[in-house]
Amino acid sequence: MHVEFEGDVYRWRAREQDWFFVALPVELSEMIREIPRPPRGFGSIPVTARIGDFEWRTSIFPDSAQGTFVLPLKKAARDAGALAEGDVAVLALIL
Repeated sequence: MHVEFEGDVYRWRAREQDWFFVALPVELSEMIREIPRPPRGFGSIPVTARIGDFEWRTSIFPDSAQGTFVLPLKKAARDAGALAEGDVAVLALIL
């Protein structure tokens, strides 16, 4: 399954490190939940993500507070897309 979407980059502050994420749209998250797959830790789903020409392997995670899956954006991905907190990211995922 190949999907493209836009989302706002947001920061989650942990004790010693900040993490950056983009929430997948609700409709897309609902579609992904319906795909049968074996359970994995924290409900994660492995994906290949792409911003522009930069591609990386990661996982999306369910976020019960938002009711969506969230995609972590590592520094190299943010740098490749020139993305900062509050920016809109255009992303592609392969599940």
